[in-house]
Amino acid sequence: MDHIELKTPQQPDRQYDFVVHTFGCKVNTYDTGLIQKNLKQNGFNVASDLKAKNAVHVLNTCAVTSEATKQAVRLIRKIKSKEPLATVVVTGCAAQVDTGAFENLPGADLVVANSHKGMLPHLIDQFFKGDNKQKVFKSNIFKKDDLEAGGGQEQHHTRSFLKIQDGCNSFCSFCIIPYARGKSRSLPIPALIDKINSLHKEGLQEVVLTGVHIGDYEVQEAGMTKKLEDLVEAVLLRTKIGRIRLSSLEPIEVSPRLIELYHNERLCPHFHMSIQSGDTDVLSQMKRHYGEAEVRSSLEAISKISENMFVGMDVIAGFPSETDEQFENTYKILSETPWTRLHVFPYSERPGTRAAIMPQVSMMKRKERALRLRELSLHRYQTEALKQIGTTKKVLVLNKYSENVQGLSRDYWNLNLGLSVTNYENFRNKEVTVKVAEVVLNGDDLYLKAQMVES
Repeated sequence: MDHIELKTPQQPDRQYDFVVHTFGCKVNTYDTGLIQKNLKQNGFNVASDLKAKNAVHVLNTCAVTSEATKQAVRLIRKIKSKEPLATVVVTGCAAQVDTGAFENLPGADLVVANSHKGMLPHLIDQFFKGDNKQKVFKSNIFKKDDLEAGGGQEQHHTRSFLKIQDGCNSFCSFCIIPYARGKSRSLPIPALIDKINSLHKEGLQEVVLTGVHIGDYEVQEAGMTKKLEDLVEAVLLRTKIGRIRLSSLEPIEVSPRLIELYHNERLCPHFHMSIQSGDTDVLSQMKRHYGEAEVRSSLEAISKISENMFVGMDVIAGFPSETDEQFENTYKILSETPWTRLHVFPYSERPGTRAAIMPQVSMMKRKERALRLRELSLHRYQTEALKQIGTTKKVLVLNKYSENVQGLSRDYWNLNLGLSVTNYENFRNKEVTVKVAEVVLNGDDLYLKAQMVES
């Protein structure tokens, strides 16, 4: 499957309706925008709804856990049971690393791995013509040098995810993503500046700089090596978009220079930290390149930028070989450090990774530890939410009406602005200033109720 000769994409001979189903991370959201753009440019039509008959269903899959692949398999079976004449195309990370799960699955008509994702329009057209001699299109992802620039804006979204980097060189012991995405590679700063300016002209108010590992961002410009901080500074200097947000970072990537850039109000006061654990020995087993000291120092440094700083963090509970003492150390560190909310994941074995063959923590202990961390997170989240009452915030009114959440603040709080459907149309995709009046619990989640003080 490594040597596949592909023709240049051409306009298809007939019109097809398509639907894209997105799984997983913000990078996949970006890639979905690219898939939609490429298909439309090549004569495909966006289906009027997800139940469109005889449509092409493109599954942009995730492979971060084996359960993510199983979710895609279940959706394929569901689509085919309801619409037997629909065409199902599997692409994304699971298509790259779990190819076998789809290759022999009757409901999957075409499997296009990340290595060939840019050829989707052509391959789908060839499938309908009967010209494809194979079901699976896949090659060595580590030989892929391009990032397929130009995506980012899914249909009907207010904010745009902009992929600045793809791939990963870290090879953490629990992670399959390098094998799904390939080596780390980055888009040049001028191209990203042009894209952001273009998005701003189209009316978008916020851009999220995302990637598989944005801390690895690195390009050569005028004989000099440029890093993430150089890109952020360039975006602040050479674009006018009002809201800029960064996706996930690791503690050692929160540099003093990046901290300084956050004093510009256009850079949203929101960090998403991928820490996974607070215990140095567990982090070493994970093959992370930092320890407890870096976790503590980065969170303390972030907290000093602004009193409105929102910090979300990813944490894995029950990583292989994690002892009770090591978990308690992580719990203690999290209890003592400043942050807003945890995203807790009980460890899930991922075949093909080093962690999957390490001594495993029992499933019962994983769930118990995850529950304790989630309780800690909920208490902290509610406490921080109550501090928001009486504060004013700049809120972007979202492009999709909801009875609960109608806006997102710069510091990443979901807000209900009390807008009627009619009134909402007057403010959609605009930034308004509001005053927070109340915290409303919504199951395990919450949102803030606010009133506009100016438009």
